[in-house]
Amino acid sequence: MKKKVLIGIAVIFIGIQFIRPTRNEGSAESPQDITHAVQVPEPVMKTLKVACYDCHSNHTNYPWYANISPVSLWLGNHVDEGKSELNFSDFAQYEKKRMDHKLEEIGEEVEEGHMPLPAYTLIHHDAKLDEPQKQLIVEWAKTERARLGYVPEK
Repeated sequence: MKKKVLIGIAVIFIGIQFIRPTRNEGSAESPQDITHAVQVPEPVMKTLKVACYDCHSNHTNYPWYANISPVSLWLGNHVDEGKSELNFSDFAQYEKKRMDHKLEEIGEEVEEGHMPLPAYTLIHHDAKLDEPQKQLIVEWAKTERARLGYVPEK
């Protein structure tokens, strides 16, 4: 009985290797990227690319283990969710109200330590933000919100 169960698990594991999610391998930079909507100083852009772009742009640098299911399925879903929340590659297409809100969320999520996700920084140590990097992102987001000048309608 145990042998049949193990064979069944092996067959399922091998079978799911043929299920491949669409990979996020477009260009992170585009005519619609964040640099066309707000000012992004080089230190901020460097930090965003290291800590955020894999899940929040149109280009993900996949690690070797992304080729193994079910990890590939989990990563694909994670990237899709991240891009649906915020996509730096399409940021300039957002309405001003949404840009303002996303900048506010960026500052809050980074300041509160919710982003980048601990599961991501566990493996991507260079994505873990230290306090000066967090402050850099928070202050940048506040500055760009002010520069946008979005005023909600009454």
